[in-house]
Amino acid sequence: MKKLMFYCQHILGMGHLIRSMEIVRGLVNDFEICFINGGEVIQNFQVPQDVTVVNLPAIKTDTEFRELRPVDASLSLEAVQETRKDLLLNQIETFQPDVLMVELFPFGRRRFSFELIPLMEAAKARGTKVVCSLRDIVVTKQDQARHEAKICRLMNQYFDQLLIHGDPNLHPLEDSFSRVADLNCEVHYTGYVAQQPETNRLTLVDRWALSRQAPMILVSVGGGRFGHELLRGMVGAAEYLSARIPHHIQMFTGPFIPESVFWQLKQAGWDCPKLHIHRYTPNLLAYMQQADLSVSMSGYNTTMNILTTGVNALMLPFTGNDDQEQTMRVRRLDELGVAQMLQMGDVALPDRLAQRVEAALESTPQSTQFDLDGVRQTAQRVRSLVYDTTPAIAA
Repeated sequence: MKKLMFYCQHILGMGHLIRSMEIVRGLVNDFEICFINGGEVIQNFQVPQDVTVVNLPAIKTDTEFRELRPVDASLSLEAVQETRKDLLLNQIETFQPDVLMVELFPFGRRRFSFELIPLMEAAKARGTKVVCSLRDIVVTKQDQARHEAKICRLMNQYFDQLLIHGDPNLHPLEDSFSRVADLNCEVHYTGYVAQQPETNRLTLVDRWALSRQAPMILVSVGGGRFGHELLRGMVGAAEYLSARIPHHIQMFTGPFIPESVFWQLKQAGWDCPKLHIHRYTPNLLAYMQQADLSVSMSGYNTTMNILTTGVNALMLPFTGNDDQEQTMRVRRLDELGVAQMLQMGDVALPDRLAQRVEAALESTPQSTQFDLDGVRQTAQRVRSLVYDTTPAIAA
């Protein structure tokens, strides 16, 4: 069996990790897989059987996006960087993969060049195929021309294949990266990477929550480092909704939410018996399938859950560091009638947010025909690099 090493670095939320692991699920039948996790470990995160996970000394970013810092505050960034680089080079030497998949880089994560350039140099030296795994929309920069020139140089130097996990009918990559035609490697759209439910792995808490009969309003913000305004707004809206409509609110704050914020939310919602606040479930899709309304941010994985289930949705885009990715995504969905876009003005006023929730519960979202077969098509494209097969999918 061929071997594949998958590198994933998440520094803010957990969306990159979730999408990467879904891709890995589609590859396990054809590859022996070593998964490199460079971000903070998430307790109870579900990993496919037989996948070897190597957790590097974790690095995250500060809330201003300016500084990388070790999750272990007792260590210096320089020491952690050197350790990580050595671990990666040792791992590629001992594992000897036929394929190296790198998530996002060089379209993002270029602050991790200290370890990724040596890793890819080692991969190319031994004939390993290198693949870039990329979401549908990438972050733009103030000096976009220079940014895109660097991407082209690195892609053309190191990569054999670019897999864009999206549907050009919804978001062509050219919307956020204009030089696709200048890339020398294979370039393929795979369709969106959508999660599959694993109902046999529901926890007791999940089963209890999903057994409630009242209509469910599902509130989630991904990893939880951001989106606190939305959580606070929904706690406030819970008071207005409690006597107006039959419902229960299931809120997931995310595993990375600061302790102080989590307990403030719990305290503020203490007198709302229809509001249930938890940190994290690995089975969010199961809740989305049962929910009557999803209130969330507009990250990639949450959007896929909404498209997969067809649930009513209110979505607030994350705009920190002038990042337009989520705004672009939810604006397009709003235009198509698939979801409704929230503004900070809605979230800041609990009564106004409650009115948006009531109206959304009575609406019917438009159905979509976007390509959500990204897991299977990604596996076919990667197999074609090292196995003597031709992908049975359109280019």
